[in-house]
Parts: sequence; structure tokens; C-alpha cells
Amino acid sequence: MGQRADQWLFFARIVKSRTLAAAMIESGALRINGEKCAKPSQILRAGDVLTLAQGGHARLMRVSGAGTRRGPYSEARLLYEDITPPVETSATGEPRNAQRAPGTGRPVKKERRAMERLREHTEPGRYE
Repeated sequence: MGQRADQWLFFARIVKSRTLAAAMIESGALRINGEKCAKPSQILRAGDVLTLAQGGHARLMRVSGAGTRRGPYSEARLLYEDITPPVETSATGEPRNAQRAPGTGRPVKKERRAMERLREHTEPGRYE
């Protein structure tokens, strides 16, 4: 026996509401066994592998069973097995993409003032 995809995502506490689950599915952020899930009413069965695009990274999970209600996290955790491979981390323990090259990022005050001076001289209509 299976369960609707939007309902299962809600019961497994992946999303906060069925409306958000339906929106996630319709946007193409969910794949079932490698195939794009087109409708929130698509049926999930035990053993299906889900790929979720969430928060800038992909999560892989195997469906363990169908839920009957949206219970506490400890109960929801029994509905799936997280099979996402571990993220590569650097020596500092941060994910690799969290490191920034030196000198990049927000401009400091001196650089902001230089950009403002440049803008004042190049904006149209300022030569009057």
C-alpha cells in the first residue's frame, strides 16, 4: 500500500505543511527513483528512493513506510532512511564551499568610498 507524495513529505516532517509539499513537488524539487515527480498525488511505496533539492543541496532518502499522522520527530524519523552521502569537509570542519578566497566578499569602507566617487563621476546627468 502506498501514500501520496505530499502527504508523506508532511508526515515525515520534511516540510511544514502539505501546501509547501505540493509546491515543492510541482517546482520539480522531488525525484522518485530518479524520475521527476510531476504531481503531489503520486504514490510513494516502501523502498522508493527520493531525491530532494533542499537548501542548495540534494538529500537522498529511502522510504521505509507510510505515515498515519504528523507526529513528533522521533516517530517521523522511522518513515525514512537518510542515505545522503557525507559532505566533504576541510581541515577546519567546514564544508568545502564555505571557505572564501582571501580578499573576496563585501567591500571595506575604503573600497565603498572609491566606488561612490567613481559612480558620482560616471552617472549621466551629473555634468550640469
